[in-house]
Amino acid sequence: MSNEEKPAAVAGHAQGKAASGLDSRASWRAAWLTLAILSVSYGSPLPIIVGMKTMEAELGTDRSVLALAGALVWVGTGAGGILMGWLADRIGLRRTVTIGACMIAGGLALSSTGTIWALYIGHGLMVGLFGNGGVYPPLLVYVTRWFERRRGAAIALISSGQYVAGVVWPSLFERAIDGIGWQATMLAYGAITLVLILPLTVMLRPTPQAYVPLSVRPSGGGQKQASARRVMGLPPNVAQLMICVAAFCCCIPMSIPSSHVVALCGDIGIKPTHGAAMLSVMLGAAFLARQAWGSLADRIGGLRTAMTGSVCQAVAISCFLLTQDETGLFFIAAAFGLGFSGIIPSYSVAVRDLFPGTEASWRIPLTLFTAMSGMAFGSWFAGKLYDHFGYYAPAFGAGVAFNILNLAILGFLVLRLVNTRRAAALSAAE
Repeated sequence: MSNEEKPAAVAGHAQGKAASGLDSRASWRAAWLTLAILSVSYGSPLPIIVGMKTMEAELGTDRSVLALAGALVWVGTGAGGILMGWLADRIGLRRTVTIGACMIAGGLALSSTGTIWALYIGHGLMVGLFGNGGVYPPLLVYVTRWFERRRGAAIALISSGQYVAGVVWPSLFERAIDGIGWQATMLAYGAITLVLILPLTVMLRPTPQAYVPLSVRPSGGGQKQASARRVMGLPPNVAQLMICVAAFCCCIPMSIPSSHVVALCGDIGIKPTHGAAMLSVMLGAAFLARQAWGSLADRIGGLRTAMTGSVCQAVAISCFLLTQDETGLFFIAAAFGLGFSGIIPSYSVAVRDLFPGTEASWRIPLTLFTAMSGMAFGSWFAGKLYDHFGYYAPAFGAGVAFNILNLAILGFLVLRLVNTRRAAALSAAE
């Protein structure tokens, strides 16, 4: 391209983005609307976390049984994202999110009947698979299609819905469970989900047509180029598999404090209200830090950001093994929230960085499925280790081990990425 052509190309790119609506005010309205919806939907698994000790006593069951019910929400959300993402492309996002909200409400109502099978079906199938699976993954893909330059910051913002829910709802749930019981609390929150989410779905707008700059449009032989494409010097699906394994391993340690910190506090004599407040502090710190992680991902890429967050998470979860002092645990919980908050959005950014946007509708939900399966396994496994040993130290130790494995995989991928880009730069210079 000549020097005279470059300004025109740049201007054409800017005009194309403006015309398409990418990175516009409408884009940020879509992101904030999505955040509002997720701040409600992500409250649905929290009654089990907050009320675990109460439910354990009333139902006469093991803690791992209840932890599994909560874990099934994560597995269901991930698996449902693949199915519901496909459905959203066919019947529309509004209808898919509406189905998801209704399923969350129905799942909480079924779970409130007070039997173990109802908890498993209500949480795993309805709240997870068809509920949050129809809300979070389709909305995540939806928002990525509104952004190009600020995609990392946008994904970080909407993924903060989990932390907004964690700040707002646990203390309210703790008071409600103490006042009206866990069953009535679940039933009431199902109704709240419908009242708050359904009006917001009407405001979801169609995504803009993605603008592809001239410099990256195929000039012919596109099918051949696609078949020869490699990612970080690896076959695309091998790279995808390694990202998924890394996401699974990092989410195991991520889930342990998130699912068990309230129960841990109760075991060592900390008041339930303080335990719920500690969970809120953890998730509140995560919310405050997430935008910084998103901006970092826009600067250095998703993989490097995921690795940086994983290092911070490994240090923080190790600190849970060092103290049972209430003040110390509040500081550690806050540090843990600051560290882990940027990891999951970074995987979504990495997928969009490394793979074509046309593949996002299945690659992002697949990555989320493996990540949420890690969340589910970690939550259940920590409860199982607690049931066996009678205390949480072995669970946190296992979390540290999985975190180290995650760092090894991410380190390998980042090294491959750096070497591939260096080789490409040298080839272009020649």
